[in-house]
Amino acid sequence: MKIEKIMTEPKKQLKLAVPKGSLQEATFGLFEKAGFNFSVRSRSYYPSCDDPEIDSMLIRAQEVARYVQEGVFDCGLTGKDWILENRADVVEVLDLCYSKQSMRPCRWILAVPESSDIQTVKDLQGKRIATEVVNLTQDFLAAQGVEADVEFSWGATEAKTPDLVDAIVEITETGSSLRANKLRIVTELLSTTPRLIANKKSWEDPWIRQKIESIALLLQSAIEAEGRVGLKLNVPKDQLDSIISILPAMKKPTISHLSEDGWVAVETILKEDEVKRILPELKRSGAEDIIEYPLNKVIP
Repeated sequence: MKIEKIMTEPKKQLKLAVPKGSLQEATFGLFEKAGFNFSVRSRSYYPSCDDPEIDSMLIRAQEVARYVQEGVFDCGLTGKDWILENRADVVEVLDLCYSKQSMRPCRWILAVPESSDIQTVKDLQGKRIATEVVNLTQDFLAAQGVEADVEFSWGATEAKTPDLVDAIVEITETGSSLRANKLRIVTELLSTTPRLIANKKSWEDPWIRQKIESIALLLQSAIEAEGRVGLKLNVPKDQLDSIISILPAMKKPTISHLSEDGWVAVETILKEDEVKRILPELKRSGAEDIIEYPLNKVIP
């Protein structure tokens, strides 16, 4: 009996770069809300994902854009700042506003000691500046017509003024580190958020592009759900108009009839910080059986 070898197509996988470091946990948390669960062993750089079509690796955010541009990865997550710093030629698929502490953008600012005579960018002419984003800083100064000595900082940048440098360019989310080191902001260079980026050649592959776009949709839906909750309540028909006027819905609330005559069910989505204000008002207006529930995804 002739035995034929069964040939199977190689399994398709998307090569994904996940930022290691300050954004790592926030990124995994966002992916979890989007429906992708990652697990990573201690000291490992290769997280496993419950989606078999994703092959991921942890890479410093500073390097993600370069490796995506070179095709080492099909896509990855990194900040707009590191795309500019690496002058990377990539596809920016999605702007994702999240950070290690909040859902706000981070800022690259130029700062000096509180006692410094430097008041404007023009005052930096001929001065020395320390930063991790040398290209970004040089491009900014060139646009301002200022020539200064910009040196790479390996860390502890806030501590280098005034003894080692005249000014620094550093990233901040809350500004607490700047205040602790008695630094004053002169100007902001860039407001930056994480981006889902893709290699240009990979983006032309139909399977890869569809996979990336599917991930982007789910990540965006998780961002949209942040800070929102669902609300269900039963309402007497004769009180429906007044109760709807209380609800700050994304769109018109969903209304369905109940088996009990004279009552309807109302369902809507609203910001979580609005709930505590309107719940007592809803109850006073005749609503009953009010249920608040969390959301993982919202797709407009």
